[in-house]
Amino acid sequence: MDQRKKINTVRWLHVNVAESTLKMQKQKNIDVRFLMKFKFFIIFLLFLTVFFIGLFYIRQAFMPVSSDGKPQAFMVNKGSSVSLIGKNLEKDGLVKSGIAFKFYVQITNLQNKIQAGEFELSKNLSLIQIVEKLKKGPVEIWVTIPEGLRREEIGMKFKTTLAKDDEFYKEFLEIAKGKEGYLFPETYLFSKDISATQIVNKMTKTFETKVKDITYKQLIVASMLERETLADNEKPIVAGILYKRIENDWPLQVDATLQYIKGDWKPVYSVDKELKSPFNTYKNLGLPPSPISNPGLSSILAAISPEESEYWYYIHDNDGKIHFAKDLNEHNANINKYLD
Repeated sequence: MDQRKKINTVRWLHVNVAESTLKMQKQKNIDVRFLMKFKFFIIFLLFLTVFFIGLFYIRQAFMPVSSDGKPQAFMVNKGSSVSLIGKNLEKDGLVKSGIAFKFYVQITNLQNKIQAGEFELSKNLSLIQIVEKLKKGPVEIWVTIPEGLRREEIGMKFKTTLAKDDEFYKEFLEIAKGKEGYLFPETYLFSKDISATQIVNKMTKTFETKVKDITYKQLIVASMLERETLADNEKPIVAGILYKRIENDWPLQVDATLQYIKGDWKPVYSVDKELKSPFNTYKNLGLPPSPISNPGLSSILAAISPEESEYWYYIHDNDGKIHFAKDLNEHNANINKYLD
């Protein structure tokens, strides 16, 4: 009997322990689930907080900086990145965040729609309105005129870049007549409504500012150097050759003068050397009657300060490298070696 009581007691203990363990396990599971839910709740709250803070920041970043509607000039330089434009807008107090500007421009794929030039903006415009203004184009546009163009090419460059009509082009050619050589090659900032007269005046005044003392003869030589040479270091030597030929009554034989007669800069052929024109330096001694292009500063300086040498001839090979010669035999040898 005592033995049976012991067994029952043990069983009762086992059952109680098992039940207690089960209750503890259930309680533990409940606690774990509660903690997990609590963690998710905290994370969700954090997410909502970050989301609404971010939404508030974005909304604020897109709002106008102030109610000031006073027009303000803003410059976009050539080659400026969207990031740099945004930084400059923020620096000038036109947007609240350069980063928000960059983000909006990139997600709307407008980075290639912003031209270089001067824009008229104001602080009462929202970020989106600022972008729309930039997208429409500047009130003033950068126009780069490279060295060596003739007035017809310069006029066409302005016509295309400033979206001008044929009447503007005709007016430009008329006003620039007789000013070949004085239309200084430079990067200019012009408004879209600028006149041909204003452009020509600006270019000639820039020439006067950049070039102090030069004779008309030197300007003609400079205009030929600009078309005949490919590197700045060869210009003084070629200038010396041209002056030496003039002094010794040798024809200059400058191919660029034939191109000028033909009206383009395409390669010349033997038949072109027979063209009847005072600009043909194969048939006429001395300089052509006027400049054949509008030279840059390096060509002008070379024409003013030529370099004496023992050379009388020069050619460029197919890779653009110049080869000088002291006499006709050496010149012909260079032609056979580098051009044939």
